Amino acid sequence: MIDVDAFIADGFVRVEEAFSRELAAECREILWRDTGCDPDDRSTWTRPVVRLGGYAQEPFRAAANTPRLHRAFDAIVGAGAWEPPGGLGTFPVRFPSDEAPGDDGWHIDASFPGDDPSDFMDARVNAESKGRALLGLFLFSDVAEDDAPTRVRAGSHLDVPPILDPAGDGGLSFMDLAGKAVPASEHRPVALATGRAGDVYLCHPFLVHAAQPHRGTAPRFMAQPPLLPSGPLPEGSPVRIAIERGRT
Repeated sequence: MIDVDAFIADGFVRVEEAFSRELAAECREILWRDTGCDPDDRSTWTRPVVRLGGYAQEPFRAAANTPRLHRAFDAIVGAGAWEPPGGLGTFPVRFPSDEAPGDDGWHIDASFPGDDPSDFMDARVNAESKGRALLGLFLFSDVAEDDAPTRVRAGSHLDVPPILDPAGDGGLSFMDLAGKAVPASEHRPVALATGRAGDVYLCHPFLVHAAQPHRGTAPRFMAQPPLLPSGPLPEGSPVRIAIERGRT
């Protein structure tokens, strides 16, 4: 069962064993190969982050489309209100390192392109969450507190609607929104997306979150794909209910 009330209040829920550890290991084997690093030779782990391109092969599609996850999507977004994931997008693989990762600032993921689709910094977010129903954090390795778990500001999604409403349908750019939402949510408690391989965190699109340095011993494999809406979010969708709650 999904705790919908917790999702509305905190902006995220953890779905334990959303996909199998065996499937996670199969995907991890592919990812290891593509990093160009040797899992048995730490001398090859030379960068704090290795970003891998989109993954839509069968094991990744299977991990994103388990019955357990589909039920969770229905409960949080609304039955029929989301598109089945075609894959899991990019993977920022984080390695133990004393070097700063360079990508650990607080932010909200953008959802639709601006006037120039090639300009990542002009990607947008609007108050209706156009183009995104959820942010997923898919754990493909066990992640403890020292293993660079994603940091989330619990309840920060409620601070965002009043920031986005004045911007209308065009919304705000990734950088403009971060500049406003990050200070607006500084009072929120920080939670860590820890868990076991196969766990998935389903996050509200407006949740303020951040990466962090890896201080553990084993690389962290995680995908962070969007869940795309099939149309406007239904009135009874917990995602929309949270947006309305943030406006009050």
